[in-house]
Amino acid sequence: MSCALSAHDRPFSDFFLCVPAGAWHQVSLKLQKRLAASVLKCGRGKVWLDPNESNEISMANSRQNIRKLVKDGFVIKKPQTVHSRSRVQRMLEAKRKGRHTGYGKRKGTAKARLPMKVLWIRRQRVLRRLLKKYREQKKIDKHLYHSLYNAAKGNQFKNKTVLMEAIHKLKAEKAREKSLKEQAEARKLKAKLKLERVAKRKSEQEALNRELDAKEEPKAP
Repeated sequence: MSCALSAHDRPFSDFFLCVPAGAWHQVSLKLQKRLAASVLKCGRGKVWLDPNESNEISMANSRQNIRKLVKDGFVIKKPQTVHSRSRVQRMLEAKRKGRHTGYGKRKGTAKARLPMKVLWIRRQRVLRRLLKKYREQKKIDKHLYHSLYNAAKGNQFKNKTVLMEAIHKLKAEKAREKSLKEQAEARKLKAKLKLERVAKRKSEQEALNRELDAKEEPKAP
């Protein structure tokens, strides 16, 4: 039957006679794709089978045959799909500069975005690091270190500058107390020495008076 007639003029069964052999029949390669995925250690979606060699590929029914096809280049593992992070990196770079962080870009509250506990931990670490450094450098003794450590834990210092000012103030006060104590001790010692000199002078005067009285007494007849 001739194919010159239109599709409406000839019966439906005659349509297949005009189709070239093998054009409408697709060879199933499910087995080959599964074996190739197992050999290439990837998913079935990553396996590429050469459509021009479908007949030869369909003959392969073992992993050994699939390995040969892979070697020949008829079965290939598709390359990894590129998932570029260049745009993400560009955005993060801008965010580090402070861009894209306005009110419209914020989802959580201020305390959710930066919890108070995190701020507290950072501040305590800064203060304790400073106290440890000063103690190692002998700028403060262990007693002052302990009292300042507890004061920092009690939220008495807002930042490192306040703590340093408190340390200088305490050290100056301690030096002043020490100076006043030394001055008081010096005054006491001076007064004591003065009293000793007065007592010594008095005793010497009394001894001299006794000697004079003894010389002036008349001798007995």
